[in-house]
Amino acid sequence: MAEVNMNKQKKSNKGRTSALLGAAFLMATSSIGPGFLTQTTVFTSQLMASMGFVILISIILDIVAQMNVWRVIGVSGLRGQEIANKVFPGLGYVLAFLIVCGGLAFNIGNVAGAGLGLNTMLGIDPIYGAIVSAAFAIFIFLFKEASKVMDRVAQIAGFVMIFLMLYVAFTTAPPVGEAIKRTVWPEEIGLLAIVTLVGGTVGGYITFAGGHRLVDAGITGMENLRQITISSVSGILITGVMRVALFLAVLGVVSKGLTLDPSNPAASVFQLAVGDIGYRIFGVIMWAAAITSVVGAAYTSVSFIRSFHPKIEKYHNWITITFIVISTVVFTTIGQPVTTLIIVGALNAMILPLALTIMLIGAHKTNIVGTVYKHPKILTITGVIVVVVMGILCVRTVFTNISSLF
Repeated sequence: MAEVNMNKQKKSNKGRTSALLGAAFLMATSSIGPGFLTQTTVFTSQLMASMGFVILISIILDIVAQMNVWRVIGVSGLRGQEIANKVFPGLGYVLAFLIVCGGLAFNIGNVAGAGLGLNTMLGIDPIYGAIVSAAFAIFIFLFKEASKVMDRVAQIAGFVMIFLMLYVAFTTAPPVGEAIKRTVWPEEIGLLAIVTLVGGTVGGYITFAGGHRLVDAGITGMENLRQITISSVSGILITGVMRVALFLAVLGVVSKGLTLDPSNPAASVFQLAVGDIGYRIFGVIMWAAAITSVVGAAYTSVSFIRSFHPKIEKYHNWITITFIVISTVVFTTIGQPVTTLIIVGALNAMILPLALTIMLIGAHKTNIVGTVYKHPKILTITGVIVVVVMGILCVRTVFTNISSLF
């Protein structure tokens, strides 16, 4: 009997560890999409070694945001929209609407990125590549234990992307000394780059991806607070490793005076660094980044409406599949709606200050976190700073993006 109980305990601990690691990788791989690759490449080509400073600041802001959000979700055992509704009745529906709209818009881009990834890797037509990729993502959610399959896919894809990216970064022989120096003492501070990187890493649905995964796994409460906090920071560090590796790879290419292809700057980095095989490697990374973002965006977006009706909770996997199908149909029939993506992208950037404000208020409400939990003052103070800084920068970015359309 004792041996049976011990085996059950080992199995339970293994499942918890897998879920915690899966939550970290889900958050990380959700943020590492086609936009991640392009943005990091473009900003590095503009800022050169000073991009290191942008990455450092963005990682610090990301960690503050994630720790605040994940701890409140973890302690309360509630999803983001449920916390928002307890902060102010009806606010959860507003937050859910913004998350779902932003997630759907960007998932069109993620599906397109997956199609382009297979095109680069195997020469398949991007439209057919998008359909095949969508079918792969849908297959994940056909499993009864879809969350566990999703965890494993995110982990494998994450490790593959990091390994290949580090290989290319090493091959380009970047000026590491200069990069370290400018990370501390930059020649130029790119404010737009900071807000874009932070928004792309913890903006919109990504802020809640890992936290909601832990709620679904039942890893909540004060007794799990330490593991939840570690998992939240791990997700940002995984993203940071990928960002730094890509930054060094790009820096190694542009510092030699080589010119990137403006139509596909990220792909040209790999081609210039390793030749045709580098182009294929980029295809693998692009596909892995896009497919995990498709899965993460669909899963997290639908998790924001699961608590609104018992039928949605019961059939959430099928609703998630429908979400992916809609994204794919839009891309394959009318292409990528650039104007819509820009407008909704600007709106998506505003979600972080709103979401973080909700979490900071919720962190001090006993009807949400209980009477025992005391939110660390340092997280509250730094969280408020992130809200103010990102709020100002996002407003400026929104008006700049929208005004450029007219």
